[in-house]
Amino acid sequence: MNEAIAIQVAKTILVVLLAPLFTGWVNQCRAWLQNRRGPGLLQPYRALRKLFHKDAIVAHRASFLFRATPYIRFGSMVLAASIIPTLVTGLPIAPAADVIALVGIFALGRVFMALAAMDIGTAFGTMGARREMLIAFLAEPALLMVFFTPALISQSTSLSTIVHTLAYQPFVIHPGLAFAALAFLMVLLAENARIPIDNPATHLELTMIHEALMLEYSARHLALMDWASNLKLLAYTTIGVALFVPWGIARAVDGSAIWVALLCLLAKLAAAGAALALLETLSAKLRIFRAPEFLAMAFLLAVLGLLTHVLLEGAA
Repeated sequence: MNEAIAIQVAKTILVVLLAPLFTGWVNQCRAWLQNRRGPGLLQPYRALRKLFHKDAIVAHRASFLFRATPYIRFGSMVLAASIIPTLVTGLPIAPAADVIALVGIFALGRVFMALAAMDIGTAFGTMGARREMLIAFLAEPALLMVFFTPALISQSTSLSTIVHTLAYQPFVIHPGLAFAALAFLMVLLAENARIPIDNPATHLELTMIHEALMLEYSARHLALMDWASNLKLLAYTTIGVALFVPWGIARAVDGSAIWVALLCLLAKLAAAGAALALLETLSAKLRIFRAPEFLAMAFLLAVLGLLTHVLLEGAA
């Protein structure tokens, strides 16, 4: 039991420290694909270090909510990333890894972020909060429908049980998971403010969504918000890895199996980051008014995956 707790703590620390590196890898791959040199893999760490050494400037009208939101959002993203079974399925916190609770944890950070953006009363913050909640209103049902397909396969909403079932069951082709995977990719892009929904590298006020929520933050508060965004991107990527490419995840606390799982995880993240950079390079940003159509398509694909499973495999 003590060994399992130690692995759980080590895994959480690893995820927190690995999140900026994953973002740096995606940015570096985008630069390579665009024939640029790029800022380097460690640029997110340098940016965080620079922000933590600055003095925070807070607006006079800011309430306690504005000051507390960076810590709440960072804590919620750490909790979400820690309960996702990326290395082993039998960790002590595994019973808390329910897919519905996971969606609620993501929503917690988003709600506080939107409230903090409106707390100051600036036009950009309020605009970003409205757009963020519009995206969330459409993305969360699609994400839940994505989770329901593997939940029906494993007969459980526990993420650890789902991963264990998909990774160690006899080889079976589940056509519904293909539709769910495509829907999940679309939700990942929308929830993490990536192209084609949003551009994480822009500050153009007419198009930005996520950046508009953080314009009033500085120093350590901005560092925590950026770090939380990195954690959210890594968390969604590891969810996709756990659901659709679960092979290599250890089923029990075993030293050699965990090291193999760690190597598999790093390889999967490297491939996922390169694929995400390629997708963003080949795609163009949609108009904000086309975002509901994009997420409605994700919802329909998730429903189609669920119906495919019920019709083809439920009858069997």
